[in-house]
Amino acid sequence: SAPWRKTRRGARPSSLRLNKRKSHMDYTLVLTAALGALDDACVKAVAAVTRTPPHWLSPGTACEFRVADRKIVDTARAAIGSTRADANVVANERRKKRLLIADMDSTIIGCECVDEIADFAGIKPQIAAITERSMRGEIPFESALRERVALLKGLPESTLTRVFKERVRLNEGARILVRTMAEHGATTALISGGFTFFTSRVAEGAGFATHQANELVVENGALAGTVREPILGREAKREALLRLAREHHISPLDALAIGDGANDLDMINEAGLGVAYRAKPVVAAAAQARLDHSDLSAALYLQGFRDADLVMD
Repeated sequence: SAPWRKTRRGARPSSLRLNKRKSHMDYTLVLTAALGALDDACVKAVAAVTRTPPHWLSPGTACEFRVADRKIVDTARAAIGSTRADANVVANERRKKRLLIADMDSTIIGCECVDEIADFAGIKPQIAAITERSMRGEIPFESALRERVALLKGLPESTLTRVFKERVRLNEGARILVRTMAEHGATTALISGGFTFFTSRVAEGAGFATHQANELVVENGALAGTVREPILGREAKREALLRLAREHHISPLDALAIGDGANDLDMINEAGLGVAYRAKPVVAAAAQARLDHSDLSAALYLQGFRDADLVMD
């Protein structure tokens, strides 16, 4: 086996045992990949940058390196190049979070529900184009949502059930992320600019304690082409994070927020750890951490969880 995988789990470099040196190691660089896909060359490249050996959180999937400066992440990302791995630096202080707040569409699940509803109406390309512009931050979320929902007017309400059963699937690692954080005492909330019809079902499937989203108006068994006001958008997601923090007597610094689109930016920026998951460029550039290749369970390794701590499916 490779020498990097022989490192004893839980071991620390001897230099870190000295209080004088430890006081300067305020950050941790976390290297993650898809399950079992973290290759030795990638680990060696990051070890050369950090000048420390890896501490494994999940053999072949996640390891970490104590570092003194957050800025080293750019050098680490350059070192791994096109390797399908994610390098992120997190602060050691308040590393484990007490609140998880997550977007739904294209984050916890692998689709945009409004686009899939549109597919049953035969207008998916038209609506998907608006969705894409909104998620990139090119047009305001609220007006984009009203425009898309208006195009769905008259569609049978039963279409929503079909979309859920046929199109909605949890992304890999979603249940592990939510259930593990809940098991370790965190509050979990699914906060979406999508629709309550889906968040109620996805929250139950993934294990979220609570959910919040927009409500489609239905009249006589068909979509009315409107959503109930006010619309839950970018600012409302941030407000939800702050409200949940107040209710549970914690700081926003104790929150992990994860999302992919521009309407997630305010909550990502407000959280102590904001994570961009398979995100649009504007979100990936702004977030403290980004997961381009790893599954959602990597957000646990960012917090220092190891395999023994995870609640598996």
